[in-house]
Amino acid sequence: MKLVFCGTPEFAVPTLEAVIAAGHEVALAVTQPDRAAGRGMEIQVPPVKRAALAHRISVAQPEKIKNNFEFRERLDGIAPDAILVVAYGRIIPQWMLDLPRLGNINLHGSLLPKYRGAAPIQWAVANGETTTGVTTMRIDAGLDTGDMLLARAVPVGVEETAVQVYETLAAVGAELMVETLAGLEAGRLYAQAQDHSLATLAPILTREDGWMDFSCTAKQIYDRWRGFQPWPGAHTILRGKKLIVQRMKLVPHESGGEAGVLVVEGDAMRVGCGEGTVLELIEVQMEGKKKMSAAEFLRGYQVRSGERLGL
Repeated sequence: MKLVFCGTPEFAVPTLEAVIAAGHEVALAVTQPDRAAGRGMEIQVPPVKRAALAHRISVAQPEKIKNNFEFRERLDGIAPDAILVVAYGRIIPQWMLDLPRLGNINLHGSLLPKYRGAAPIQWAVANGETTTGVTTMRIDAGLDTGDMLLARAVPVGVEETAVQVYETLAAVGAELMVETLAGLEAGRLYAQAQDHSLATLAPILTREDGWMDFSCTAKQIYDRWRGFQPWPGAHTILRGKKLIVQRMKLVPHESGGEAGVLVVEGDAMRVGCGEGTVLELIEVQMEGKKKMSAAEFLRGYQVRSGERLGL
């Protein structure tokens, strides 16, 4: 098939590579503009752009697409069989939805209709899901509401972070997109409407999502930390200053302790959570300071049992 590929981050690269390897012609890769980022405000090139250029594929990086007549003429001239959309980061306008004969096919990082929205992988892990997956779907005018084509489930390990699940789903999703295109090309794949009554949302993450609420159970806090890697992570307040928890673990078979109150035992720093559960803080970082192991932190800051987090 002749395709246009829309995507931006590393998550989209395996799918681009897979459809090329499967023999499809990617006539154009569409990605977000290069942007300054990081402390040095260095220009960051989207991973999809780097991958496309390595395959000598033309790249377009429009700032806007809805009323971009030059971009529209370019796509009209290509006349793609399908437009693939994988973590592009832009709303696809109606004229793009109407252009290809097979539609705009999206690879979404969840088992739809669960986790519609900008951060499906992170919220699935943060909510303690033991299974997630990827779904290919035809995009419509709604938010991840289009008809589904194929789906594949993937188990989530109890200690896996969103970063690890992200990598797994990127690889599985690439295979699923190739399978989807083959099914559409052969005319043996039929779209299935989503059950909208089962929909859940996965909104864009904010810094506040990393706040540790010690009225929640230790597992709930731990799952949120796993899900919100690498950002916004997990943070609280100690002695009026922000404390970032870089690593933590559940303390099995132990209960007791007041929620939010620290218990220091040797080199171990633990905190009480909801329902009498306990969390151990393995590596922490005071805002503006370096990361420290719990043992280093306890010695350096003279932390004692009974001190309270979150105030």
